[in-house]
Amino acid sequence: MIPTTGGSATITRRLNVNITRNVPVATYPFLDYFKGFENVDAVKRTFDKDTKKVLANLRVEFVGRRGYMGVSEIDGHMIISADYLKTGNRVDIYLDFVHELVHVKQFMEGKELFDHNYAYVERPTEVEAYRFAVEEARRLGLSDRRICHYLKTEWMTDDEFKRLAKAVDVCCGKMPKKSRRQLN
Repeated sequence: MIPTTGGSATITRRLNVNITRNVPVATYPFLDYFKGFENVDAVKRTFDKDTKKVLANLRVEFVGRRGYMGVSEIDGHMIISADYLKTGNRVDIYLDFVHELVHVKQFMEGKELFDHNYAYVERPTEVEAYRFAVEEARRLGLSDRRICHYLKTEWMTDDEFKRLAKAVDVCCGKMPKKSRRQLN
């Protein structure tokens, strides 16, 4: 039996195991998996003349858990749910790439991606990234109703959703509960 009192070193010795804690994160070149983003106007507006260079150097990590995608606050690589890539709506995935690539740029500029002084839907980095995604959605011809479906996620309250929609100038009106974007 392992004692519940005593120093950490004493307990660790008694576990009689070796746990390697400094493990590498497996990342892969973005362009090995995602082609054509260097030609997307929204992405070119994000990175300007550095678009090809940034995408050539960008790394992605595929994770086997539910979720969408995000950017590492440690080194700026993208973290993408393999399940979302496999089962998510293609337009939503595309718009998420536009959104997350803005976060890659923000990370490169030294911006605080997860500034907890703001609610998620009011965080300046999120509003900027959502604006790029909304602009791209409109360029694709998506209606405000469809854009609202993209914006609404299962973790947002109705009030947060309304605040985000207002911040990115999308008129959502009353959204039925079933129109929320959901993880599978």
